[in-house]
Amino acid sequence: MEKIIYTDIAVIGAGPTGIVAAYNLARLGYKVSLFEKEESLGGNILKTYKLFPNFQSSNELLQLFGEMIVVNNLSLQTGVTVTNIRKDNNHWISTTNKGETIVSKAVLMATGFKPFDAHYKEEYGYGIYNGVITSLEFEKMLKCGEIYGSNGITPEKIAILNCVGSRDAKVGNNYCSRVCCINAVKFGIEIKEILPKAEVYCFYMDLRMTGQFYEELYRKSQQEYGVNYIRGKISEASQTADNRIQLKAEDTLLRLPIKMTVDLLILMIGIEASESTKELSAQTGIMGEYGFAKSHSLLKADNHTIHPGLFIAGTCKRPFTYPETVADARAAVVEIQHYLENKT
Repeated sequence: MEKIIYTDIAVIGAGPTGIVAAYNLARLGYKVSLFEKEESLGGNILKTYKLFPNFQSSNELLQLFGEMIVVNNLSLQTGVTVTNIRKDNNHWISTTNKGETIVSKAVLMATGFKPFDAHYKEEYGYGIYNGVITSLEFEKMLKCGEIYGSNGITPEKIAILNCVGSRDAKVGNNYCSRVCCINAVKFGIEIKEILPKAEVYCFYMDLRMTGQFYEELYRKSQQEYGVNYIRGKISEASQTADNRIQLKAEDTLLRLPIKMTVDLLILMIGIEASESTKELSAQTGIMGEYGFAKSHSLLKADNHTIHPGLFIAGTCKRPFTYPETVADARAAVVEIQHYLENKT
C-alpha cells in the first residue's frame, strides 16, 4: 500500500541548509518532514576536517546538527531520495524512491552541491599520477592526522592549485566557487602546523579574500607560517623518474616560466550543481545557469521561485560559504513563514 505523509513543509536535503531551515521552521510550530538521500545527515560537511576562518571542527557541527533534528515537529528520513515534486491545486506533491507520497503546503529545496570531477582536467594528472589529489582527499588526510606524498612518505614540498573546475571556460564553469581561495589558505596553515619544515606553494589567478577575517588569515599564513603564493596557473603536471610530480607554470607577476618538482599536488576543486538540484530544477522549470536552481528575483525574492510555495536555499542556487548558506537558510524560514501565514 502506498504510504502518504501529510506535513506543512517538506525539506529536501539534510545538509547544513536543510537542517538549519527545518529546525527553525519546527521551532515556529510547523510540522516539518526532512529528507536526505544519503544514510547520514550533514551533506558536504561530512567530507571536511575543519572550517575556515576559525578552524572549527566539522565534528562539532555534526554533533550540533544531530541535536537540532530531535526538536518537536521535525521528522527526518535518511537514505530517501525525492524523485519528483509537482503542484496539485493548493498543495505540493512529492514522491520518493521508497514509493512514498508527501503532501505539503510548501517545499524547500536544499539539495546542495557536488564537487567538480578533477578527471576532466587531464593536464594535472589526477587519477594518473600518485601524489595528485583533490582538496576533499586532502581533508581525509587531515582527519587522519597524516600527510603523505607521491612516494607514500612525508612530503617535503607541496603545491596547492586554485580554480580547478572554476573560472574555466574549457569545462563550462565561468563562475567563482567562492570557497577555494580561503580553503587553500587554511590548507597552507594546516600543513605547516603538521609539517613545519615543508615548503608550501599556492598557485592562484586572483586571491579572493571576501569574507570577514579572510584577509587576516591570508596574511597570517605568509607572515607566521611562511606559505608561498605564486600568481599563475599550472599548465601541466607530469611524473618524474623518482615518482615525484613535476609542474610547469608561469609566474604572471614576474613574467617568468616556472618548473617545480613537488611531492604532493592538491587540486582545489570547485562547486557544481548536484544531480538532485539539476533533476528537480528541470522538472519544475526553475533551472538556471550551470544547472543551479534559479530564484524568482536575485535582489527581491532570492528564496522564492516562479512557483508560489516552492522555495530554494543554499548552494542549490549558487556557490556559498558555510556562514552564507546558514544565513540563507534562516532567510528562507522567514519567507516560508510569511507565505504560510498569508496562505492560511
